[in-house]
Amino acid sequence: MDIYKESLDLHKKNKGKLGIISKVPLKDKKDLSLAYTPGVAEPCREIAKDVSKAYEYTIKQNTIGVVTDGSAVLGLGNIGAEAALPVMEGKCILMKEFADIDAFPICIKTQDPKEIVSIVKNIAPVFGGINLEDISAPRCFEIEKELQGIGIPVFHDDQHGTAIVILAALINSLKIVGKKFEDITLVINGAGAAGIAITKFLKCVDIKSSLYPPVKDIIVVDTKGIIHRNRDDLNEIKKEISVFTNKNNIKGSLADAMKNADVFIGVSAPNSVTEEMIKSMNKRAIVFAMSNPVPEIMPDIALKAGAEIVGTGRSDFPNQINNVLAFPGVFRGALDAKAKVITPEMKYAAAYALAKCVKNPKKEEVLPNPLDKNVPKVIAEAVRLKAIEQGVVRD
Repeated sequence: MDIYKESLDLHKKNKGKLGIISKVPLKDKKDLSLAYTPGVAEPCREIAKDVSKAYEYTIKQNTIGVVTDGSAVLGLGNIGAEAALPVMEGKCILMKEFADIDAFPICIKTQDPKEIVSIVKNIAPVFGGINLEDISAPRCFEIEKELQGIGIPVFHDDQHGTAIVILAALINSLKIVGKKFEDITLVINGAGAAGIAITKFLKCVDIKSSLYPPVKDIIVVDTKGIIHRNRDDLNEIKKEISVFTNKNNIKGSLADAMKNADVFIGVSAPNSVTEEMIKSMNKRAIVFAMSNPVPEIMPDIALKAGAEIVGTGRSDFPNQINNVLAFPGVFRGALDAKAKVITPEMKYAAAYALAKCVKNPKKEEVLPNPLDKNVPKVIAEAVRLKAIEQGVVRD
């Protein structure tokens, strides 16, 4: 059966993928008195005296809100809040399956950044953290920035989850091909949420630590070509990255950018990379073609053209680079640490922990299996320890 038809049947049969299960019995009047009136008044009174007690007496301590406006869903684009719900449900069941986190989808029927920020701030009392999801750039940057400091961790997975798994895959891939971060030139095709976040992450823009070396140079390409400092059509985010990327300020197309590059990362459009482009890269090139469901270049073509390592977002090819390897562990670690924010250092700790989950990286195994339930535990512990070390936790 066609996978899309089979998925449609599954969603229809089950009426979605989520449900609610009570943690306490409701079999007699005593149960009712404890769970509801009059007994429930006592935890309410305790929380009214000290709102931090909500972590002790409610679902807040282990619950994440998965928030979207439906403006950038998978490769489907701006399909709206209702149409985004199946993806958000999926995110929630992944949280539960891999990190035992209770997550709930919040699909907001507005795409006004100020309204979204206001809504999230006002529903934050219910949740221990917020996972922003499938919100288009550049609004996603503004929204995430405005939500920092609300007392619970806020993490935009399309940005940071993607950056974490890319960095982990790159750490292991560079070991295999015998190259170093400080020596490579990397091309990123796509300057949306993921592309910008990966760029900053691999250049270590928000961190000053010798533990995490930045790459030598990154050339970012958008729909109009290479981003360089002389372009007069750049938005503020692209202007910001133009300062620390493309050292030689080269101009031109994606094909021009890929000449003599060591790494290609695609977070853009299907079939946008040709065999000739791969051939123009340096020897032992690394190609992460992340467009879904159709990558920028199919793995067999990239390998035939000379790429040494190829990864995609798909589960039917080797080297699946998927955010599910990151976000459950990141949130589990943040919740366990009682973190108030997710810092850049916590994200780097997650990436390096993920890379170490593969003891002996191979060309067709640069990341662990996304179904490996030990991975979120390893990441969670690394994130938890880093949060405590940095002192970004509740008292």
